[in-house]
Amino acid sequence: MTTHRARRTARTAALAAATATLALGLTACGGSGDGSKAAGGDHAAGGTQSRTASDANAKGGAARAETGGATREQVRSESASGGTNKIENKGTKAAARQCRGDELLVTAVHRFAGQQGDHLLITASNAGSTPCWVTSYPAVKLGDDVDVPTLPHSKKDAPGGGKHLTLRAGDKVYSAVNLFDYGSKNHTARSFAMALRGADGHEGPFYSVDVKGRKPRFSWNEADVLNWNTKKPYDF
Repeated sequence: MTTHRARRTARTAALAAATATLALGLTACGGSGDGSKAAGGDHAAGGTQSRTASDANAKGGAARAETGGATREQVRSESASGGTNKIENKGTKAAARQCRGDELLVTAVHRFAGQQGDHLLITASNAGSTPCWVTSYPAVKLGDDVDVPTLPHSKKDAPGGGKHLTLRAGDKVYSAVNLFDYGSKNHTARSFAMALRGADGHEGPFYSVDVKGRKPRFSWNEADVLNWNTKKPYDF
């Protein structure tokens, strides 16, 4: 009986010692208050990394979704007509910028002088190497006086002047100045000043244009201007 009690007492003492050792170990891991903050900081950093990874996965999924959408759009474009050409055309339009006056070759010819339909045919060609666009109608001041107001847009012109007409290298667009000569108190000139309009309607720098043709001198009491067009106006 004595031996049994002694063994039980020994086991109890050993268990108590082990428990005390474990408690000391836990106290050492917990550390002081500063140690707890550091541990908390590591945990927060780990949470940030997890969120960053999740965000990256989400963004990756969104990117894949966008790519898939573009692929479907391309399939629809190809099914519609030509697909690839349509996409290339969109890219060309997106890459084109507004034309500058100094990169266009502008000529003017006086046509039907003294007749009904008397006008100045304006031709502008892209003399550069990159595509550019024009819109609306050219700003025109007839004669040499730069202080005169620009001519108004023709009320009889066809609609569609707000479109961007893209000119690749060598492409041409046309406009015309309609001349109305009543034979008295008229103005006469051989040249005019012209500027391009931006998408907002504002006028760019003006450039002098000399008029050519059998009768380069022209007369007017009133005049107006047509929109840019890919076809010649009054080409009859």
